[in-house]
Amino acid sequence: MNSTTVRNLLVRGMLAGLAAGVLALAVAYFLGEPDIDKAIGFEEAHAHGHEAELVSRGLQSTAGLATGVLVYGVAFGGIAALAYCFALGRMGRLSPRATALLLSGSALLAVYVVPFLKYPANPPAVGDPDTIGKRTTLYFLMMLLGALLAIAAIVLGKRLTPGLGTWWATVVAVAAFALAVGTAYAFLPAVDEVPAGFPAAVLWRFRLSALAVQTTLWAGFGLLFGELAERLLNPGPETAAATARPVAAPH
Repeated sequence: MNSTTVRNLLVRGMLAGLAAGVLALAVAYFLGEPDIDKAIGFEEAHAHGHEAELVSRGLQSTAGLATGVLVYGVAFGGIAALAYCFALGRMGRLSPRATALLLSGSALLAVYVVPFLKYPANPPAVGDPDTIGKRTTLYFLMMLLGALLAIAAIVLGKRLTPGLGTWWATVVAVAAFALAVGTAYAFLPAVDEVPAGFPAAVLWRFRLSALAVQTTLWAGFGLLFGELAERLLNPGPETAAATARPVAAPH
């Protein structure tokens, strides 16, 4: 793949990430923010002192949320596009659109769902401030393990395919991935710092909304980027003809 194609895919990946970020922003605002407000209310009701806000809650839930989600969408879209350039043609005889969807789904599973099931997202008032460094380290360790184990499963599946066939090689690779993730779950320490009296429904809805935001982001990116990549790499007859047709000189 030449540098021009890589650059074009990178630009399209960032644009698709931005568009997917807009969709994820809507989910975060309408599903996540109400429960964050309830969690903050619980925290304030049980706090011994009141600290002055450096940034108002209204700004956090609007401009702050939009900036964070959209910048993240553009950044992850660019990184995913570069990963796509490497994966294209190495995942079997898949079209550019199918490759984008498979890559997005695999990344969502390995990079977010795997660490989320062990260390789920928490709203304000949940978690000890003194252990934030430990919790962050454990989360990123689980994220790294998820990515490495997913890559190992893909390599295992490809190596087993000649002997077992595509179906059984995939079954064995998925089973090995699940077993390895389960082993990591068993050995890594658990974290349970939900304060007494915190509403279970608020915690449950917040975690579901966090999962919904990421699912929207990755699914939206896969669909949008897949379509853009398909049009770039496999242009239709009319597009190809228009590209190949010489431009007439002006009279």
